[in-house]
Amino acid sequence: MFGQPVSDDSAAMTCAVQQAMLALAHHDVPVGAVIVRDGVIIAARHNERELTGDPTAHAEVLAIRDAADFVGHWRLEHCTLYVTLEPCTMCAGALVNSRMMRVVFGATDPKAGAAGSVYNVLDDARLNHRCSVEQGVMAAECAEMLTAFFGERRAAKRVSTPPDSIDEAT
Repeated sequence: MFGQPVSDDSAAMTCAVQQAMLALAHHDVPVGAVIVRDGVIIAARHNERELTGDPTAHAEVLAIRDAADFVGHWRLEHCTLYVTLEPCTMCAGALVNSRMMRVVFGATDPKAGAAGSVYNVLDDARLNHRCSVEQGVMAAECAEMLTAFFGERRAAKRVSTPPDSIDEAT
């Protein structure tokens, strides 16, 4: 995937979806991110919090680190991040601090989104940088992947949780 040319937002988001699927192998929330510069993927990552035990191992943060390493500095001014889920406040802060030019995401996050749903960190005039934001690219596919993951997690939890009392068991 690294070095792969992408022709448009849908092609780049397709790569982010492929990254998100990799997170399932280690029971992480399926979020994938790719960073594109000059029409070429320079970073591609997925969530690794469960895998690494690192609470900051969100797909966006990992991709930002890889992209900065690739370009040789922390400023990602001519880059676009494609991510399957609206960034959280931590990731949005990292995007602002990396000077990301543009952020494109699939599914909105009505509980913790920081690109317009709950907060709008990426377009806050009080900060020293703003990112252009486009939402909804492949939204249905991105949302379905997350809905299925959390549905399976809830079902597994119900099966493994014993009843609270004898009355509930009968």
